[in-house]
Formats: sequence, structure tokens, C-alpha cells
Amino acid sequence: MHKLNLIRSGLDAKEADKALVMLHGRGGRAEDFLGLVDELEVEGFAIVAPQANHNTWYPYSFMAPISQNEPFLTSALEMLKEVVDNLISLGITEDRIYFVGFSQGACLTLEFVARNAKKYGGVAAFTGGLIGDQIYKDNYSGDFHQTPIFIGTGDPDPHVPVERIYASVETLEGLSASVTTKVYPGRPHTISTDELNLVNQLIFSVR
Repeated sequence: MHKLNLIRSGLDAKEADKALVMLHGRGGRAEDFLGLVDELEVEGFAIVAPQANHNTWYPYSFMAPISQNEPFLTSALEMLKEVVDNLISLGITEDRIYFVGFSQGACLTLEFVARNAKKYGGVAAFTGGLIGDQIYKDNYSGDFHQTPIFIGTGDPDPHVPVERIYASVETLEGLSASVTTKVYPGRPHTISTDELNLVNQLIFSVR
């Protein structure tokens, strides 16, 4: 089960009016993923990176039956809600909260925002899709009010089939998100410079 364990960067959340929540991938570490901020236009942000218990948000593939990834998935989603609620309690409104995730962290990011669709600052999912052996649309509700969401992926990717990316985009757009997708033929499981440039252009430069 996950406990709230945050690595922080940027401004103190009490002093900032914008916040970025960063979710590392399977086997990763929050402090390492924070290095990505050097490539993002997030000056003036409070930045928080939760650390997964044993470096993993849930044990199996994101496309396994949801029950197989419990109770770890629910624990991770609850922890992420606690992070967001804490930021709101410090005066940062939801429309000034941004999310960035990679791989397993990208899947968790998309799952959280889809289950809690609101007007956020923006969402960047580097190689991720909605979680489950199928997309359970009954789990998702709310209205993104055109929140910008970027999803980038390679094709083929060893962990995230591009078909799940497209199905996730359809679901997110059904909740009134403004989704930009970029598929890179033959790209390995990584984050590319082009993706970072697009995220800066589509999300962080529009404030």
C-alpha cells in the first residue's frame, strides 16, 4: 500500500499559485523523475513527485483485470487524491494543477484525472493509457472543460498498445478534454525531446 511520500522542487506550495504533480514509471524513483523539470517551462511552480511503495504503483500490466492490481491501484489513486487535496487546501485551485507521468505513472495519471474530470491546468502522459483489461467508462465522470491533455507514444511499444492509446483518447474527449496525440513510429519506450517541446507549447506555455 502507498503512503504519502513526496519529493519536492520549485516553490513552496504555500507561496505558489501553480503546481505540477509528477508520477514516475515502474521501477523509477521520484527524485530521478524530477530531473525532467529542467526540460519543462515550469518556473514559478510548486512541484511534487510522489514515490511509489517499492517503486511500483501496481504489480501487473495496466491492461490486466483491475482486480489483479488491487488493492495497490486504489491505494495509489487515493494517495494521488490526497496530494491534490493538499494542494487545494494551500490555495492552489484545480485549474492551476498540472500533471506529468511516464509509463506506469502516465497510466495512473490518466486514470486519476478521468475518474475525477475537472478543469485542470493540463496533463502530459508520456506513453500511457486508461487502466484495465478493457476501458470501463462507468468509472469515469465529470467534465474537463477543455483541459489540454497530451499523450505521446511509440508504435509499437512493448508495454502500451497504440490501440489502447486511441481508445483512451476517445474516452477523454468524451469527457470534454482537448487531447493531442503524437505517435512516433519505431520509437523506444522513452520520452523524446519532441514530446517535451510539444508539452511546453501545448500546456505550459498557455497559462
